[in-house]
Amino acid sequence: MTDRPCARSLAEGLRRAFIFCVLAVSVASAATPAAAPTGLPRPNILLVTADNLGFGDVGCFGNREILTPNIDALAQDGVRCTAYYSASPTCTVSRATLLTGRYPQRIKLNHQLPGIAGNYGIGLRHSERLIPAYLKPAGYATGAFGKWNIGFAPGSRPTERGFDEFIGNVSGNIDYQTYSYQGKHDLHRGTAEYRTNTYSTDLYADSTIDFIRRHAGGPFFAYLPFNAPHYPSAGNLPKGEPVKWQAPEEYFKLYGFSPDEPDPKKRYRVVVSAMDAALGRVLRKLDELGLRQNTLVIFYSDNGAFMHPGHGLEVASNAPFRDGGVTLWEGGIRVPAVFRWPGRLPAGTVCAEPIISTDILPLLLHATGLPLPADRALDGIDPTETLAGRARSPHDLLFWEFTQSRKTMSAVRDRQYKLIRQHTTEPFELYDLLNDPGETKNLASAKPAVTQALEQAYTRWIEAVNE
Repeated sequence: MTDRPCARSLAEGLRRAFIFCVLAVSVASAATPAAAPTGLPRPNILLVTADNLGFGDVGCFGNREILTPNIDALAQDGVRCTAYYSASPTCTVSRATLLTGRYPQRIKLNHQLPGIAGNYGIGLRHSERLIPAYLKPAGYATGAFGKWNIGFAPGSRPTERGFDEFIGNVSGNIDYQTYSYQGKHDLHRGTAEYRTNTYSTDLYADSTIDFIRRHAGGPFFAYLPFNAPHYPSAGNLPKGEPVKWQAPEEYFKLYGFSPDEPDPKKRYRVVVSAMDAALGRVLRKLDELGLRQNTLVIFYSDNGAFMHPGHGLEVASNAPFRDGGVTLWEGGIRVPAVFRWPGRLPAGTVCAEPIISTDILPLLLHATGLPLPADRALDGIDPTETLAGRARSPHDLLFWEFTQSRKTMSAVRDRQYKLIRQHTTEPFELYDLLNDPGETKNLASAKPAVTQALEQAYTRWIEAVNE
């Protein structure tokens, strides 16, 4: 039995849902959200992203081999999200959409910045407004410590886009110890080259700790985009040097491994645990300074682990999802995420409602009592009530379009189903994510009404965001 009799009502429901979403974003952009809780200071914000960490690479998300005690503890103290999505399956775009709260099509950046020219070029256009630029008028100190990857030409650099301080790498991947990227030294402090022998994960965590210590009087916004556990690249090493996952010796000892351990899967575990330990140091500093109660902490991975041979297939895990980075299968866009906000979000809970990385900017504006912008549309919607377990997802539909190797992938998700195609020349496939999260059974033929309605919603969306 097919669902053809309900095709008209389903299509009409999705059409109304899509129109409602567009109108809600438009109206919200001109509105002012509720102020910060009465009598409480504006919260400090610690926003942490991992780099290509798979959904199945974290203990509290099901991994039994990799030691991630600090992320696990954060989840026990906060909300663990099992249906959290990145707005893009690649590093540059995922970071640009996070910082702007807008879909890639709106910000006109939907590709990975390539090479020296790309990473040191304009990247994200200068007319886009980033999270720190929204927060600074409210008195926030703002710092970014880690991977930038959205352009470093004059006018594109972090300290020119709202951050008071920056220590980090410009490109999408570096050597963890030498900070080399394709033969160029790629570590900067502010706008100038900066040199150190400190392991990059530790440098970024230590810089964040120092920033928090100096701004303990608050409010502050600390953005900590780790470059770990991004895979090592031969292009960042001297010719002939072995390509291997890098971490300090102390983290190998956690597993009883030798620093010369040849197994890349074991070395990958060490890199993830080194990042977890670095995050733990930052979280402990919050506690030492008495800042836990008034600090909103957000942790998630920028996109799924890459499933390319030699670049993650044999070491990382997006389980239980299909495929990984630079695809729109669940493994590429559904990522581990944890939110901790004492007194506002219930500890030790799970949010299974779909939310997306573009929601973070509206969440932060709501948390700080600041208005949503009146001069541009945000695609994110404040998910506070959803994270608190008091409301369903703020989105009826989520959308993606991404081009990789001249293939344009498309996807749209409602509360149960996901429509996806691998290229504009191929037909859409339909999957029931509630009953088949691994996307193993294509239901497009069995449920033509759902398929058609979601395809029409996608067409309307892509036309709207490309205007």
